[in-house]
Amino acid sequence: MLRPITAALAAALLLSGCNDAASPGPRAGSVTERVFGKIRFRPCSLTSPQSTESVEAQCARYAVPEDRSKPDGRKVMLNIAWLPATQEGAAQPDPVFLLAGGPGQAATEVWAPMDRAFAEVRKNRDVILVDQRGTGQSNPLTCKDEEGQPAAVADPGTRGAETVEFVKRCLARLDADPRFYTTTEAVQDLEAVRAALGAPQVNLIGVSYGTRVAQQYTARHPDRTRTIVLDGVVPNELVVGGEFARTFDRALGLQDARCRQDATCKARFPTELRSQLRQLKARLETAPVPVEYRDPGTGELEQGTLTADTLTGLSHAFSYMPQLASLLPVVLDEAAQGRYAPLMSLSKLTEQMMGGQMSRGMQLSVVCAEDADRYRADPADAGTVLGPDLATMFFSACEAWPKGRRPADFNQPLASPVPALLMSGELDPVTPPEYGERVLKGLPNARHVVLRGQAHNVFLVGCMPKLLARFIESADAKALDTACLESVDFVPPFTSFNGWEP
Repeated sequence: MLRPITAALAAALLLSGCNDAASPGPRAGSVTERVFGKIRFRPCSLTSPQSTESVEAQCARYAVPEDRSKPDGRKVMLNIAWLPATQEGAAQPDPVFLLAGGPGQAATEVWAPMDRAFAEVRKNRDVILVDQRGTGQSNPLTCKDEEGQPAAVADPGTRGAETVEFVKRCLARLDADPRFYTTTEAVQDLEAVRAALGAPQVNLIGVSYGTRVAQQYTARHPDRTRTIVLDGVVPNELVVGGEFARTFDRALGLQDARCRQDATCKARFPTELRSQLRQLKARLETAPVPVEYRDPGTGELEQGTLTADTLTGLSHAFSYMPQLASLLPVVLDEAAQGRYAPLMSLSKLTEQMMGGQMSRGMQLSVVCAEDADRYRADPADAGTVLGPDLATMFFSACEAWPKGRRPADFNQPLASPVPALLMSGELDPVTPPEYGERVLKGLPNARHVVLRGQAHNVFLVGCMPKLLARFIESADAKALDTACLESVDFVPPFTSFNGWEP
């Protein structure tokens, strides 16, 4: 998801998809090797600090050239996890590849909490998780300080200039050439892994930024792609980071409109959500507020300073999930009354939960090579909650980050007969349903499902896991019976910290 350090950094992490970190490690006991194609695997466990789930898997390392024009040069050791089909005797030859979001998340680090949702998929198909180069344990492009610890961008008030200095310090400590950590390189890695596994075709599940990877792979390897699932769709032509301010305002407007349709909600929150956010942001820009709050991790009283960036970062983070978005009106109402402690505590909680889940360096390699040069300012950003300067701040690091290349046709819309299932959340603050409709035009054998009242990434919501499994089995999205999704709807805002009071 995101770490709310500044508005720009909050936006920088907004195409993440999944929310839980994990790290694969050797499993105690058995060390029996298993072979899949040409790759040797050993037992491991996929776990998550945000979950009690632990998933048994098989893990391996697979070497690919960092720079493919120099095959004998430096190597990237891709970290791969294999989850064998639970009915192995009936396993189909075409595995499922999960492509994580971000850009900057690692597939092995987001799997554990959602393994149960893939129970039906895993009956007849192996699942393969490849940490995209620059993430997880695939030579992560992690920015570190002098002590070798992950580093964060300093005071948000310095904005662009400080970001450039941060980038220079980060580059000085990287053992990698960042030009070769782009989506295009990742697609070649996926194809190398598929070939090494000996799989004739693959089924791709792309989550958020992972939908870009899925589309690029499908365009370049159509005969190797059996089906694609795109959740939180990123069109190839989209400038990631260029529309954040407008898509966030759209989501806020829809949430507020749903509140206006309910008499209790309308009476409790008479001020429009966007107006309240803009007013509070202006107040904090003029005078940041010192706040005494309880640390959500320790329960101890702490002192902090609430800034406009803290406010917008938290608001944007909460908009990703309906259950969190339902908290936003009451938290903002408290702040409007001069009671800032709840907002500060929740901001710290979000920061603690999301810290360390993104490879900031890999993210920069992607956006600087694929998006920054295509950005053009849009007057429509003026007056939005995040503001007209957000995109400029988002791309400021690209002034110093080494830029890779992208193919000439990289931004062409995907046109493919490959069976596809697209899904979007009605209230998605970063990849609205409009994006899914745009991509759908080039996919004659596809269907786009929009879930009412939901936000960013919906493949775990309601009966979607069953529909996902049925699609992968049938490769026919248009034949799916989606009536079970009719029960999915808007999560009403809390009217107090005790919850919803009808």
